[in-house]
Amino acid sequence: MRNVIAVVLFSAFLAGSPCLFASHIEDVVPDPSELAALEAKASQAAPRDRCFLYAKVVDEMTLLAGHQFETGDLGQASATLQSIQRYAQQIRNEIARDSRRLKNAEVLMQHTSFRLQDILRSASYENRPPLEATLKQLNQVQSQLMMQVFNK
Repeated sequence: MRNVIAVVLFSAFLAGSPCLFASHIEDVVPDPSELAALEAKASQAAPRDRCFLYAKVVDEMTLLAGHQFETGDLGQASATLQSIQRYAQQIRNEIARDSRRLKNAEVLMQHTSFRLQDILRSASYENRPPLEATLKQLNQVQSQLMMQVFNK
């Protein structure tokens, strides 16, 4: 019970101050070949390492989706959001395992959620539903990661 209270208080603190984790440096759009290499590395990694590596993939794909929305490549942005959702599900599948670097994965997912919120704010009305669905899924994954970190 004490863990749940701590998680709720910590989440409320973070929800009130997203600028604590906002990056002031422009994020670099990932190279597609580097992203493919990271995806391959994550899928072939040891089970204990997959959770963090999938979180890195999701983070990089969010950068790519943001760039695609900015340049008006909505078809590719939609496909990237679907990939983000697929990898977020992979993270959910890996959380229950005795994963390493869960706290790092949780912080990375939190940063990724903030980035996706920024993309959502600047998106047109017709592009919002897939962004909102992806953001909801990322927030759920981040909460599950946080619960797993506090349970350890």
